[in-house]
Amino acid sequence: MRSQLSGAPLVERRSIDFIPENERHGRVFSQFTLWLAANLQITAVVTGALAVALGGDVVWSIAGLLLGQVVGCAAMALHGAQGPRLGLPQMLACRAQFGVKGAVLPLALACVMYLGFNATGMVLSGQALGQLLQVSAGVGSLLFALAVLLAASLGYRAIHRLGRAASLLGLLAFCYLFMRLLGRADLLPLLAANARFEPAAFVTAVSLSASWQIAFAPYVSDYSRYLPSATPPAKVALAIGLGSGLGAQIAMSLGVLVAAVGGAAFRGREVAYFVGLGADGAIAAALFFCVAFGKVTISTLNAYGGFMCAGGIASAFGARPEALGPRRRWLIVAAMALVSLMAALWAQQGFLPLFKSFLLLLLALFTPWSAVNLLDFYWLRGGRMAPSALEGADYRWSGLLAYLAGVLSQLPFIDSALFRGPMVRALGGADISWLVGWLAAAGLYWLMMRRRAAAWAAA
Repeated sequence: MRSQLSGAPLVERRSIDFIPENERHGRVFSQFTLWLAANLQITAVVTGALAVALGGDVVWSIAGLLLGQVVGCAAMALHGAQGPRLGLPQMLACRAQFGVKGAVLPLALACVMYLGFNATGMVLSGQALGQLLQVSAGVGSLLFALAVLLAASLGYRAIHRLGRAASLLGLLAFCYLFMRLLGRADLLPLLAANARFEPAAFVTAVSLSASWQIAFAPYVSDYSRYLPSATPPAKVALAIGLGSGLGAQIAMSLGVLVAAVGGAAFRGREVAYFVGLGADGAIAAALFFCVAFGKVTISTLNAYGGFMCAGGIASAFGARPEALGPRRRWLIVAAMALVSLMAALWAQQGFLPLFKSFLLLLLALFTPWSAVNLLDFYWLRGGRMAPSALEGADYRWSGLLAYLAGVLSQLPFIDSALFRGPMVRALGGADISWLVGWLAAAGLYWLMMRRRAAAWAAA
């Protein structure tokens, strides 16, 4: 469906408020290109490399990452399909499960997540721009932060246009780098020599890619909420899931191979080694640009999502949506970019261990939230939600208790740099905390809400 607003200004005027039907526009295919671009980027390469750096072999790391993509994409795509139905940002819609003020907890955690992801993006993009412009990585990070600030301040339409361009550039760059890798290393002996199954390493690979995808869940419908409400949810979910899963698996699989070939030479100079797979001169400069441009897309999503969450928190305490226009969006995004930049400059050294702990922490915090939100919307409410569900109660204790129980249930199973649960050793070092948290949160929420769900069905 073509937009009625094809001549609309590029700067988005709305913020966290409901998108009326006469302002809906766009095509489902734009969801595919946006999420393909969001995943064809250097941080996904580093995530795949982590599977090898943490003890996995090549074959089973790629297989584990693929399984994690399937599980994580199923969850994030179902969240994305809520966008056209609700016409609201994802985290604002979770007031139905947590209450107006109760939703401030996941909103605040989501803000921290966006800050962390943008910090990692600035670390890697700073390396790329530093190499491209022959400046320090810190200066490269600053230039990257300015680019993200500009794109995120423009809003929804600019982000989708950026995604279309980045998806094409990303595909070309990654296909070229894969061909260079094939020419540089004999992969068949590498695959044969590493075909050993280590359960703990395999589960870690599954967790890494699942956490990568579930981390998108708190804002995925922010970028589908302008689609017409009659858009089939299955088509929206398929476009989002395929784009995100395909892009992530390509990038992460390449990361596995690069880490296996490069070994210690890859760590600490991830971008330089990745781009330097036989490329130099003008080609290397073009690849450094593609790396930085690809990171602009996902970092813009994070910055824009952070604005949505900050606006949701402000509205819970009385701020009106119209008070969060383009100027306020610029100020909030600028503040978040500054915090991310400071974190990026601090984390330049020792990046990989910090990033692994950050990803697994996200999984522990957002898997129970995802379980409560999806169970409530699809299973208990049948994919329908009255506007009154988002208003009224300051706190909905069933959702909050189920969420907290899901987080706490994971503690015995978590394996991170900050905390190692007692069940990790019994499981041979495997971290299955995310699965335990999902089942615990969903099971408890269903037990507490099943009678109310029967009343909703009868209404």
